[in-house]
Amino acid sequence: MDESGQQGGKRSLHAGDFPYRSDLLANLSALILLWDSPALQGEILAKSGESIDQQSHATLRHLLAWGPMRPTALAEVLATGASHVSKIVRRLESDGLVERTTDPADRRATLISLTTAGEEAARGVYALGDRMIAEVLAEWTPEDIRRYTALTERFVNDAITSAARMLERGLLPPA
Repeated sequence: MDESGQQGGKRSLHAGDFPYRSDLLANLSALILLWDSPALQGEILAKSGESIDQQSHATLRHLLAWGPMRPTALAEVLATGASHVSKIVRRLESDGLVERTTDPADRRATLISLTTAGEEAARGVYALGDRMIAEVLAEWTPEDIRRYTALTERFVNDAITSAARMLERGLLPPA
């Protein structure tokens, strides 16, 4: 890391980089941008000896979590275009990890599904995530992990409930 806080030409992410009044939101922003970075994930995967690229990992992860998906839904969760999803799916298809089937709800539509090998590969993706969080928490006590996990579960549940309310009415006026 150089004097400007940059590592390899990339700006480091710290809560102080985000001018929110809420330290919690600033820290969450830094964490989300760090862990959601395709460049960071790709570099970690490469250094870990993974042969599957980051976007394929994300595809496998979503298909295991949510089951078969239409290409348009997959493009939405991957935040990319349909043509890019087609390329990802073709790669995964050629590796025997996904297959295209007809959507029984609409015979005109296609579903992307994991094969047995794809499910195994997707479980490997989740195992990598488990290794990643284990490394982050290596110096934490079991009690700190338990307490943080409980608070995070509460925060996520409250965020989901609040998001539903915000979708109905927008944000509350400033206090």
